Amino acid sequence: MSLLIKGVVHPWLCDAMGHLTTRHYMALFDDASLHLLAEATGWQADSDEWQGRGWADVHHEINYKNELQVGTLLEITGGITTIGNSSLTACYTMRHKATQAIAATMNAKTVFFDLTVRRSISLTDEMRAQMKGYLL
Repeated sequence: MSLLIKGVVHPWLCDAMGHLTTRHYMALFDDASLHLLAEATGWQADSDEWQGRGWADVHHEINYKNELQVGTLLEITGGITTIGNSSLTACYTMRHKATQAIAATMNAKTVFFDLTVRRSISLTDEMRAQMKGYLL
């Protein structure tokens, strides 16, 4: 698994119970997914080469294991479990940095997407070859 994100649980990311709220788990996992997509496929949102092509998430499954409280340093790792014709499935793990306790995991299916016609497109051979280095 590749290290994708290092973060901090700030007070404004917590709910009334004093722990990281579910809406911010998703935001952190989303940031991690963009790092994985860039590393594993070469995708760059701001590059002319990738103009009009991007990604669409179609499925997420999050399992919450342990709470994270204000001030906790966290890390998210991830990798690819399946490479499809136009999609990939990835697994992410969020951990408490100091204890390495798993805070949450997420499995996500993401589709390579034509942003103009708004539908899936096939992964390229180059992308597939690069993605193999990120298979779990």
